[in-house]
Order: sequence, then structure tokens, then C-alpha cells
Amino acid sequence: MMARRTTRCNALAAILACVFLAYGAAGGRALAYTRDYMVPAAGGCPVVEQQNISVSAPPLIRQWSTSLPILEPPVIATVAAAGTPAQLTEIENTIQQAYGIWSGVTGTLVNASTFPNALGPLGETSTQNACTPDALNGTPSNPDGIDTICFNQSSSAFTTGVLSFTRVVIAEAPAQTIGTAPPPVFAGQIVDADIYFRNDGQAAFATPGALASTPGAYDLESLLAHELGHLFGLDHSGVWRAIMFPYAPPPGTYVGERPSVSSPDAPLSDDDRAGLRSLYPDPADTVDVGYITGHVLPANPFALADFPATSPGEYETGMFGAQVVAVDAASGSVIAAAVGGWSCDPSTSIVQFDGSYSLGPLPVGNSYVIYAEPFVGPVAPSDIAGAFTNLCSTGASPSCTLPAIDTNFSPRAQQ
Repeated sequence: MMARRTTRCNALAAILACVFLAYGAAGGRALAYTRDYMVPAAGGCPVVEQQNISVSAPPLIRQWSTSLPILEPPVIATVAAAGTPAQLTEIENTIQQAYGIWSGVTGTLVNASTFPNALGPLGETSTQNACTPDALNGTPSNPDGIDTICFNQSSSAFTTGVLSFTRVVIAEAPAQTIGTAPPPVFAGQIVDADIYFRNDGQAAFATPGALASTPGAYDLESLLAHELGHLFGLDHSGVWRAIMFPYAPPPGTYVGERPSVSSPDAPLSDDDRAGLRSLYPDPADTVDVGYITGHVLPANPFALADFPATSPGEYETGMFGAQVVAVDAASGSVIAAAVGGWSCDPSTSIVQFDGSYSLGPLPVGNSYVIYAEPFVGPVAPSDIAGAFTNLCSTGASPSCTLPAIDTNFSPRAQQ
């Protein structure tokens, strides 16, 4: 099995996030999905990081590099012979299917049936190094605003065990100049997201058709679907069944079910779907519109860590970093989950570490069981760093101090 680890680094003109996929041991239980936040350069409350996808926004610009590693055996196993046009077609079809998994989610602005122009056509480039080059001194090297998938581009990020990663560049302000990318519309906008796959022969990948006959190869479609979740703005999930769970399936296997015409989003869990709907909700959706909000509090208020206020109104009164999960009472399935711990009043822009959480969007008309637990399983706090690290970044409330994530507590949720 493999573990995906998240690292983040501040850039001078933008925020550069690198989400890695690496080897590791698996194990654990259902926890939560997360979204990443950042504080705009102009200040104010933290905002979610996401693509500029709306009813009026231009289509997402995307492409893939047809340059493939020339190794034996091939890094990407296909039914078609290596080095042929048919091989490229097979790989492109796999990429399209992976995108189709996410664009098959109903109730979102990404849904292909309702919003067919949200994603632009998948372009091709023969350029080997078509993805944003490695960062220099923390600054992204000329991102072009095109979301690109590269199978043959070397990177210093490919340290021991790393299979693939998504490099995301986020704007800190509207109209900010970031490389040659189109000017962003809002702070927190993902202006460039490139996906890299290891190309040195230390790992092999296979298209769905070639997976069964390629021992030791990882399922290309599952890995692509996971990385595309990062491209859309999702962080790792703690839900065992989720595409965004930070452990990939073993070689020769894949996550969930294969997509089909009737169920294009079949590989996703409800938690994955809820995550995408939270970022890009369809205003016409009347089903997935429910939210459950509350606080995760210690049974003994004196159990809170000593966290002195460093600015007026700043305090810690709840559990920070607890996993809050909504389970459908009838089916027992995890429908949505979130990481609780903070809130922010727009009138003051002060982040309060009060244990707040908001679960949703949830299907209305159902009954849910809510529970909370700490990040003490296979998903560690470092795996979801983007959900917390930048809450007290430049522009945040004066002297904002990020508390440690609470992991030493017995679960008890209060709505």
C-alpha cells in the first residue's frame, strides 16, 4: 500500500502546495475529508482554496503531455503496444474517465450533464516538461495557468517512495500576477494545478484494461482520480473507502467500482461527493442542501490546553482538529465529514478556536448519527496540514497563534 503525504510551502507571490503520493503502510478507520484554507493578502477571515468554477466562469484549461518514459518494461502498461498511437489513445481515455468520475457527481457545477462547459477540452502537448518546474526558493517557477498531467517530467519532489503528486498554486489576491497564468478572480483561487507521475521505473502504472495482466502495477485510473481531487481543491480524506483517503489500493487493485455510463462517479464515496459539492454547489440542487453545525467540546472544560489569548477576542474553548462524521442512521454509511475546530467572525476577522464544525451538504430528509474522534489513525494531522497551517498566515488576525491539534481525547460530540 501507499501513503500520500502533504507538504506546503509559502511563496513570495503565491502559495504553492505540493500533495505527494508515496509508499507506506495502511490501516485505520473512517475519519473525514478536508478542504484547504488560506488568509488573503488583504486580510480577513480564511477562505477556502478552489478552482474558478462557476456558471459564468470560463472553462477549466487542461491538457496532458504525450511524452512518455522510454523504459523496459514500460512505466505505463497498456493493452496497446508501447510507443504506438493506440497507446496514447488508451492513456488519454483513462485520463478522460478519471475526470469523468468527478464530473459525474450530481449537485455540482462540475457535473457534465448539467454544466457541460465547466471543463474545457482535454488538450495534448508533446512537450516533456509541460508542468510547472520545481519551485526556486519557495517561489513557483512561472506557472502557466494550464492544469497539466505529466508522465515524463523529473522533479526533486520524487524522493524515495513518492509515486505522484499534485502541485497547486493559489492566489493570495485578485488580479495577482503569477507567472503567465490568467489573473485570478478571487483570493484562494487555484490558478495552476499540475499532476506528476514518477518516471524513473521505480514504480509501474497500468490502465484499467492492462491492470490484471501487469503484476506489481498500480491502477492509473485510481491514482489519477485521487490527484484530480487535489486539483479541484480537496485535501486528504480519513474515510477508508474514499478516493481521497491517503492510502492507495495495492498493486493490481482499484478503489471502489469502475465508472460506467449509468454511474460515472461510481469509484467515489459519499464523502468525496460531499467534498466536491461543498466547493462547487449547484444552485439548482434541492436534495443535497442540508448542513449540521455545532461544536466539539471537552467533557471537562479544564481539559483544554493552556492557550493564552494574544489578541482581543482570541481564545480556545473547543477541541481543535477533531474529526466530525455524519453517518446515515438507516444505512450506516458515512455521508460527509469535516475537521472541526475554528470559526471566524467577518466583522472582526479574528479566528476563534472554539471547536466549531459544519457538516454538509447532506441529503435532506434523512436522519444522521454524528460522532467525533481524534486524528490518531493512519491519517495523521500532518496529512491534512492545508486545513490548518494557513489559518494564522499573513493577513490573519493580529498575533494569531495556531494551537496544537488535539489528539489525546475520548470521543464525545455535542450539537
